Amino acid sequence: MNVVFVLTETAEEVLQMVSNDVAGLLAAVKGESVSFPFGNYQYDSHTLDHYLLENGTYQQELVIYLKPEQKNNETILPLPKMQD
Repeated sequence: MNVVFVLTETAEEVLQMVSNDVAGLLAAVKGESVSFPFGNYQYDSHTLDHYLLENGTYQQELVIYLKPEQKNNETILPLPKMQD
């Protein structure tokens, strides 16, 4: 199944992959953290999306949403919005 990792705050896709062990992958990302070369994140939520392809067949895609890793006793504040 296609699996896409997305940052919840920005909707940026950071990784797209195919996995035959979706249950194991989901269990793994729900652990302490998910590490990428550009930072550590934590599981936020997931959705199972279905798409209709041009040939009339359906394709499934698991979208895993990640939030910035939060340490114990640490509060993450939203980034200030830039004004034009």
